[in-house]
Amino acid sequence: MLQIQENVSLKNFNTFGIDANARYFAEISHADELTELFADPIWLSMPRLILGGGSNMLMVADFNGLVIRLNIRGIEHRISHNDVFVEAGAGEVWNDLVNYCVDHGYAGMENLSLIPGSVGASPIQNIGAYGVELKDVFESCQAFEIASGSLKTFTKEDCRFGYRESVFKGELAGQYIIVSVKFHLSLVPNFNLKYGAIEQELAARGISEPTLKDVSQVVSHIRVSKLPDPSTIGNAGSFFKNPVITAEEFGPIQQNHPDVVHYPAGDGLVKLAAGWLIEQCGWKGKTVGNTGTWKNQALVLVNHGGATGEEVYGLSSQIIDSVYTKFGVTLHREVNIVK
Repeated sequence: MLQIQENVSLKNFNTFGIDANARYFAEISHADELTELFADPIWLSMPRLILGGGSNMLMVADFNGLVIRLNIRGIEHRISHNDVFVEAGAGEVWNDLVNYCVDHGYAGMENLSLIPGSVGASPIQNIGAYGVELKDVFESCQAFEIASGSLKTFTKEDCRFGYRESVFKGELAGQYIIVSVKFHLSLVPNFNLKYGAIEQELAARGISEPTLKDVSQVVSHIRVSKLPDPSTIGNAGSFFKNPVITAEEFGPIQQNHPDVVHYPAGDGLVKLAAGWLIEQCGWKGKTVGNTGTWKNQALVLVNHGGATGEEVYGLSSQIIDSVYTKFGVTLHREVNIVK
């Protein structure tokens, strides 16, 4: 029987560790429970927040509505020749799914190791790391349409993936709840080792012909060396998107800062490393009140203990202003701001 709780603290449900309350709270373990929930019209008209791992959000105030925590589990797979199709419930922990695929020899997800969060959130954000994005391994997803109470399948084309964007963050925001995601992987690895320090770390380990597990372990090692563990210090991983600018805009920046970290982004565009920009403005490892930036990666904002969401948000605004002042580049928050 579906239960609705009242006045629930969300401190343990967001990786920033922000102490904010939900007026109402429901945990969903099966898609049928969504049908049951929204059969009551009171929940259709109320503000709602869909919660997975709580790893890509910042609570800046109590949530005066219904928080729905997805806990739909299960992983299944089907193999056809060298193609592997893996389907996982929205409530599965993302890295558990990556480890499952790596352990079974299903290639494609290894560069996405150790990204925090849940499977259901991965298409919404089009998560990515080390040269691979969710869209590269995405086959389809099933989503519950709140208005009709029916399930709909979304293909890759339907999702309109962009850089940390999808249709679920755009025109369909708030209209669907993802309940499962299907991935298209392969039994034949096609490694992407050029991004970041993957090649260097493999060479340092004396590995010239890596396995899926080698790549996954190296990616995990690199992430751990740069990013803080949310169980140790509150954070939401990368707080800002890497800005993408035109080649014309990039010219003066490179002229004034020859060592600027950048990557080609196609179509005459250049992607800048937000962490580098922030570090050049003197923010790396800086503490401001109860919050600050991580000592090893300026892109990550942290809660040193007792920080409010407003405090973290205020720090992010200061960083955005200083980067714009120094480089003329506007940073955009990757983390979802919940008010």
